[in-house]
Amino acid sequence: MRNDEQPSATADVEEPSAAVYPPPGEAGPMRLMGWARRRLFNTPTNVALTLLCLWFLWETVPPLLAWALFNAQWTGTPATCREATGACWALVGEKHRLMLFGLYPYDEHWRPLIATLLLLGMLGVSSQRRFWRRGLALAWVAAVAVMAVLMWGGVLGLRPVDTTLWGGLPLTLLLALAGIAVAFPLSIVLALGRRSDLPVVRAVCVGYIELIRGVPLVSVLFMASVMFPLFMPEGVTVDKLLRAQIGIILFTAAYLAEAVRGGLQAIPRGQYEAADAMGLGYWQKTVLIVLPQALRIVIPPMVNQFISTFKDTSLVTIVGLFDLLTSVKASLADPEWRPFFIEAYVFAALIYWCFCFLMSRYSQRLEEDLMAGTRR
Repeated sequence: MRNDEQPSATADVEEPSAAVYPPPGEAGPMRLMGWARRRLFNTPTNVALTLLCLWFLWETVPPLLAWALFNAQWTGTPATCREATGACWALVGEKHRLMLFGLYPYDEHWRPLIATLLLLGMLGVSSQRRFWRRGLALAWVAAVAVMAVLMWGGVLGLRPVDTTLWGGLPLTLLLALAGIAVAFPLSIVLALGRRSDLPVVRAVCVGYIELIRGVPLVSVLFMASVMFPLFMPEGVTVDKLLRAQIGIILFTAAYLAEAVRGGLQAIPRGQYEAADAMGLGYWQKTVLIVLPQALRIVIPPMVNQFISTFKDTSLVTIVGLFDLLTSVKASLADPEWRPFFIEAYVFAALIYWCFCFLMSRYSQRLEEDLMAGTRR
């Protein structure tokens, strides 16, 4: 180029190459076929496994749908269910109140129903971070008071109902949520105590955690329900529900403590040194810097323990409490409906699955929200 020539404004602009356009056959519905070729039919082994899975689904899914939906008996009597070729969901329609509320007085079922809906509503509100304010704690105190009045009764003209008659879904939710709510702060104390520099505190926390984690929950519930009253003074009794609740709390706290300890150990040493350099005391450093990071790291194992606690409430049947699963079993005491036990257990399994799935999904969303500020 001569010096007197002016460069064109578009001289250095390159034309887009063909590579920026979608490859042929990869747009619209063809994208799925391209994905299948790359992932499912790319090798002889994958082809064989894919065909085997498709055959298994073809052999199991249509018959299952036919049994559960298309040929199911939704209403009727045991006689009509015996003539049907599908599931007998009429059992759920006939026995759902016993399944959901256990031995609670039949004409008072509206009380545990309102208490359960109130509890689920508070959980839904608490799952939204925009409501995480001081007023939420006050709302929980009020909600718990209302639920206690509804379940126990004895005031405002409500018929008193002993805790031995509580059962079904309300009891399962109560045992799980109260156990988690109380065990969580206790687990933090145990985890901090296990890492303490004080030998006595560390020994006590280690001994407690290892002792509880070394026995099954059934043993803890048995000790809390049967052996604990033997050590009480004569004439002093503790409610059976409270004893079972304490056993669940102590058991859950030991397992959560190990998860929290793992999070504490994952914090880089530089975080502690930076806090010391700022002149923060032990509790300031722990509460403001260390614990928030540690708890964010261990969200998956903690939620795993929460789910396990929710399912383990079915073990309280050994101490005579009618949780959800025990109430479902009680609904099969009627000889006419007993042949349709599969439908009853499927109904209970769906309830457990819904709550466990929601906990899992919420934990994933919470983890993504809390990790948003740390991504690079």
